[in-house]
Amino acid sequence: MNTVRILLADDHEIVRVGVRALIQRQPGWVIWGEASTGREAVEKAKALKPDIVVVDIGMPDLNGLDATRQIKRLLPRTEVLVFTAHKTEEIVRNVFKAGARAYLLKVEASNHLIPAIEMLCQHRTYFSSKVSDTIFSGYLKGGGGVEDTALTPRECETVRLIADGKSNKEVAEFFRISVKTVESQRAAIMRKLRLDSVATLVHYAIRNGITEV
Repeated sequence: MNTVRILLADDHEIVRVGVRALIQRQPGWVIWGEASTGREAVEKAKALKPDIVVVDIGMPDLNGLDATRQIKRLLPRTEVLVFTAHKTEEIVRNVFKAGARAYLLKVEASNHLIPAIEMLCQHRTYFSSKVSDTIFSGYLKGGGGVEDTALTPRECETVRLIADGKSNKEVAEFFRISVKTVESQRAAIMRKLRLDSVATLVHYAIRNGITEV
């Protein structure tokens, strides 16, 4: 029996405990490592070279989408399952564009986590009927999906910081740029997303799994 090495990345310990319990019941499956931030997930993936990474989409320090992109660049043969509480057509599309092959809602874990990982072991795609319905609804509404307003990794990190309540000065210090540059970037993001207030930006961040505040 081949060992399946799994890296688990989620900033909520209670979630990691539950997922760990499900995985460890499977013969030959082992938790190869755990991470509580996106950046830690990338570093541990690089060091441990797991077969599968189960990653939450809304983690601090680096969101799950950007972590997935980096992991897939470093380890093309490692498969990624994005695990989240959020479900929109845009998130689903961005998850697969990032390189993940499986997308699973946290409420579906008990029924779908094991079959999802089994499919990833065969390098095959997996998503539940709820996610399938979301994709189909997006195509019905838009004839191929919503308009492409996907944020860059830098923009996602900026949105996360703003949604987490950071001031322009604090964002500037984080990126080591000027406050004026932050103000310009923030305005550009708002225009790109067609949002008109910080409140709507926070709602966007939560809805799309960039933050879970």
